[in-house]
Amino acid sequence: MSVHDVAKGGTSIWLDDLSRAKITGTDPHSLPSRIANSGVVGVTTNPSIFAAAIAGADEYASDIALLKNVSVDECVKKLTTDDVRDACDLFRDIYSSSKGIDGRVSIEVDPRLAGDTAGTIAAGKELWSIIDRPNLMIKVPATLEGLPAVTALIAEGISVNVTLIFSVKRYGAVIDAYMAGIEAATNPSHVHSVASFFVSRIDSAVDALLKTNGSPEALELLGKAAIANAHLAYQLFEEKFASSRWLAQIERGAHKQRPLWASTGVKDPAYDDTRYVVELIAPHTVNTMPQNTLDAVIDHGVVRGETITQNYAAAVDVFKSLSALNISLNAVTTELEIDGVKKFAQAWDSLLSSVADAQRQ
Repeated sequence: MSVHDVAKGGTSIWLDDLSRAKITGTDPHSLPSRIANSGVVGVTTNPSIFAAAIAGADEYASDIALLKNVSVDECVKKLTTDDVRDACDLFRDIYSSSKGIDGRVSIEVDPRLAGDTAGTIAAGKELWSIIDRPNLMIKVPATLEGLPAVTALIAEGISVNVTLIFSVKRYGAVIDAYMAGIEAATNPSHVHSVASFFVSRIDSAVDALLKTNGSPEALELLGKAAIANAHLAYQLFEEKFASSRWLAQIERGAHKQRPLWASTGVKDPAYDDTRYVVELIAPHTVNTMPQNTLDAVIDHGVVRGETITQNYAAAVDVFKSLSALNISLNAVTTELEIDGVKKFAQAWDSLLSSVADAQRQ
């Protein structure tokens, strides 16, 4: 199977991983090799990825030694923004050839600001200025406090990756926040955005409830919630970006905010390890994959073309069946957002702690 089959279906392949070793390496898993051979046209990062990349890694030791006399927050900011800037440079040709659609690298604002609108706006502007690359995207969580920050940053001409979206309802609010920013932007043709809709965590949470129920009707629904949720999100994407509100912005050169399928690594070994890729292919989408998922798709993924729009009715049936079992997707997605914000903040604290220890050595 060729990764080009995924791209032909309209889905851009981004890698959900970054480290200095990957940027400068020459092995098949290095970023230059992934760009050349694996169809990778963008990168996403998050606090957990940076924590795993930097803690104890030799390639950061010399920089940390030079930054012993600055605060640990400033040290981490320097390490992460340098990596993202270098990654942006690796993707510059793709950014140019795709006219800004791909070739993107995302960096998240400090996750401890998830409940702070003004702080998120300030942090987003600062990261945009420090990295200073047109193919950068600033990641902002889709919390209620994050939504006005999305609007403000988009209005300023800053490209944004809205992250930690779990529910279709919240996704609608994300699109509205993006459109409000585009309407306020002086030149919207310069702005791009993706909406990171999380997938596998939905199945992990819902499957646990279904197994607790244990009925034949419940067990029949195992592994169906996440893909159905994503399919209905795409249906909303199609509706919103066909609206009169959006059509008015097309005349100003505005670009659709693409759905980005995130958390696409399969967590249950009982499931096919490519399912959150091959079942989510459609025009104007992105799939950001962990390294193992990308390798699985390359090795044995079976791409059947576009796999979303013909499944809307089936997705609605899944939601109705879950509701009949008294399983509330709203309750599940609310808890997942809280947990997602918490885990990223914990990862960031862990990174700060490990870098502080390295500064003291």
